[in-house]
Order: sequence, then C-alpha cells, then structure tokens
Amino acid sequence: MTESWVNYAERIGVDLHLELSGPGGRRAALTRALREAVRGGRLAPGTRLPPYRSLAADLGVARNTVADAYAELVAEGWLTARQGSGTRVAERARPPRRAVGAPAQAPAHAPGPRHDLRQGRPDASAFPRTAWAASYRRALQAAPSEAFGPGDPAGRRELRETLAEYLARARGVRTEPDRIVICSGFAHALRLLFGRDTPGGTGGTGGPDTPDGPGARGGPAGGGVLRGPLGVEAYGLGFHRDLLAAAGVRTVPLPLDEHGARVAALGRERAVLLTPAHQFPTGGPLRPERRAAVIDWARARGAVVLEDDYDGEFRYDRRPVGALQGLDPERVIHIGSVSKSLSPALRLGWMVLPERYVEPVLAAKGEREGWASVPDQLALADFVARGSYDRHVRRMRQRYRDRRDRLVAALAERAPHIEVTGIAAGLHAVLRLPPGTERTVVEAAARRGIALDGLAAFRHPDGPATAGDGLVVGYAAPADHAYGAALEALCEVLAAA
Repeated sequence: MTESWVNYAERIGVDLHLELSGPGGRRAALTRALREAVRGGRLAPGTRLPPYRSLAADLGVARNTVADAYAELVAEGWLTARQGSGTRVAERARPPRRAVGAPAQAPAHAPGPRHDLRQGRPDASAFPRTAWAASYRRALQAAPSEAFGPGDPAGRRELRETLAEYLARARGVRTEPDRIVICSGFAHALRLLFGRDTPGGTGGTGGPDTPDGPGARGGPAGGGVLRGPLGVEAYGLGFHRDLLAAAGVRTVPLPLDEHGARVAALGRERAVLLTPAHQFPTGGPLRPERRAAVIDWARARGAVVLEDDYDGEFRYDRRPVGALQGLDPERVIHIGSVSKSLSPALRLGWMVLPERYVEPVLAAKGEREGWASVPDQLALADFVARGSYDRHVRRMRQRYRDRRDRLVAALAERAPHIEVTGIAAGLHAVLRLPPGTERTVVEAAARRGIALDGLAAFRHPDGPATAGDGLVVGYAAPADHAYGAALEALCEVLAAA
C-alpha cells in the first residue's frame, strides 16, 4: 500500500510529500511517515499539521485513523496538541546532539577578518535596499510575460536603452542600445572576449592576417572573440591575468608612472587593457596625450582598446574624466559594472562594443547560458531611469570622501612618515612604505586582524617593480560603526613601520 499526502500543500503552503507504505495498516503507515518527516527535518519544530478531516480526505482514510496517529505521536512527544492552536510539531523534536568524541562539523563559512580594509569592496551596509526593492517591485509588475522566457542574449532592451542614455550623460560614452551587451561583470566580459571554450567570431573588417581580421577572432585554441598578445598595465588585478592565462592569452606589461600607463611602449600587441579613469591600483587618470596616443596606436595597428571603467563614478578632488570610448567608439570596448557603485552581489555589467564585435560576442555568449538575471536587469533599468542610481552614487561619493579624509587625517597624526597617494578618486588609497618593509607590515597587519594587500601582490610577474613598497588600503568596505576601530588598528601597525 502506497499513498501520498500532496493536496495539503495547496491549502497551507507546506510543500511535503508523505508516502504511506509498509506493514501494520494505514494508521501504522501514517504514524511512521509523520515520525520520519519530523526526525528527518522535513517537518520543522512548530509546523502546524492539517486538521484530522483535511488530512483524512487527502489520503482517503478514515478520520479516526488520522486522529489515532496524531494521538500516538503526541504521547511519544513528537507532536503537541492544544485547544485552539491545532496539532503542531513539538519544539523539542530536534536532531540529536553530536555524540561525545564524534567529529565536529566544519562551519559553513570561515570567520572574516576583524578589520576589512581590502580594495575594491563597497560598503555592503549602504546598499539602497528600500529604493532597490521599490524598483524591483515596479519592474516585476510592469514586465511583459515574455521577459520570463529565454529572451535575448544581448540583455533586456529596457536596460540597454537606459544604459545608453546614462553612459552618454555620465561618462561621455557614444553608443546605441544595439551595441551594448549585458554581462555578469568585468571577469565575465573577459571570458566572453578571450575564452577558449567560446566559438570564434567572423565579423572582422581586416584580412585574415591582420589583428582585426576574422582569423584574429579566435584565441590560440580557436575560441574567443579577441586574441593576444594583450598589453596590460604593469600593476593590476592578478585574477584578471590568471583568467587570461587560462585562455591561452599572453599578456605584455606596460610600464607605469604618475600619469598612468606608458602607452608609447605598445608595439605589435593586438589589444591593450587599460584603467584610464583611475589606474588600478596606483591611482590617477591616464594623461590626455596618452589617451590620444593609444587611440592613434589602435587605428594604425587595427587593434582594439579594452577600457575597464574602474571607479569611474567616484572622484573627489578632480574634474570628471570622461570615458576613453568617446574618442573612438570603433576602437574601444568600454566595460563597466555595478560591483563598486551598488554591490558585487548583483552580478550586473555591460560591454559597449564597436559594431564589428557585437555579433561575435553574442555568438560567444550563446543562446541560454551566461546571462545576468532578467529581473535584476529590469530592476536596474528602473533604478537608473528614476534617478535612484544617481542619488545613490552622490550619497556614496560623499561618504567615501569622508572615509578617505578620515584616513588621511589619522595617518597625518599617528604615522606622518607614511605618504598617501592615489586618493583623488576610487575606493582605496596607496600608502607608501620605506623600502624593504612591505612584507613585514602586511604580516603585522594580518596579526592584528587587518585584511589588506601590499602593492607587490598586483605587479605583473614580468613587469618592473616601479611602484616601490606600499599598501593598498580600501576605505569603503567597513561599516560606519567599524571604521574608527579599523583606522586605529592600522595606525598602530604603521606607527612602527
């Protein structure tokens, strides 16, 4: 005999399936099934069980059969029954404690650092929950039914239209919705452009042996839209270099100075990856004559510039620096995301592409995989269109400016021998250290529970160590109530450096 309890879920919202089987008749089978459901955790403590009549009707058994099963389980302590509140799973009916000597279960997450001063992390406590929830609700209510089907690999039209207007207004980007492809962030964009496991594109404008031709679309193994060698800044994120190396792309480091990457060092590379708005991690925008020079190089070589619009919205002591893409939309791939401005948890980014790369990128992305969440896309479109994004960025710009100023003031008082650089924009500062002290200071900070990085962690393995010794200190991540203690701990470490 095998029967199921299924209809009850429709009445009380409990999604539970009971199979009544085994010897002893229906009452014994029901008693066993309920007992196992409680023991196994499928019926949590406090869960209200259906009335006798309802469960009996669902299972096709007599009402007394259910009543007797309930009574037996109440007597055993699995259930409780009180007048007016029905029959519920007993609160004490929890999994047994771990036996003495049994191995302890590993915690789900390792404890984080006491003071999080890592770069590239916005203040998670400042996420605009109320405004985002309102945009999400409006977006879901207004979304057509087809929005919840397979959709367009380029991303929702609503978001691409909104981004085209916003990027033109705020970043000086020249584009149209059909040349924007929504992705899950900067790393996803790199995978689409260079990944081994994606189909090659066929939309180049040059011949098969030119950097821009169809033969250049695949990487060394025939995948990806672009191929190396790729020029990169001598200091940057190692994660991005590792991703490119895994795709078989050779990266060539470009020297840096106080004016950004020395693009005159570019030679026969097929593309170059830059952070022109705010060089990461050393800080500062790419000098105007170098911006013009890299565009001239790309035109002459038939190459392309990848613009990582890192921290483009957060500037404090200088005028806004427009996107490099505005100088030549056919030679620059502009890549941005909301990971710093809103939250990395949203996994939303975009590529603004030259026309010849749109179809190859869409082919690399595929029909179904690698998409950003459609409801999140619709919510972001509403969030930007209603001005909520601008208001949030302005609010956070002031908050991060205050954080930066507190850092600078604390160091001036407690560790005046430490020079602070790269602070005109962004979410971090570079603290210059005496030669030969970086590793010791990073280790001392770790002992104090401070999470931060040394400059050496960002240097290209083949690049010159021109930045010297220093710390990359993010001032955005700690919540307001924790920032003072983080600064105190940092100053104590640096005072001895």
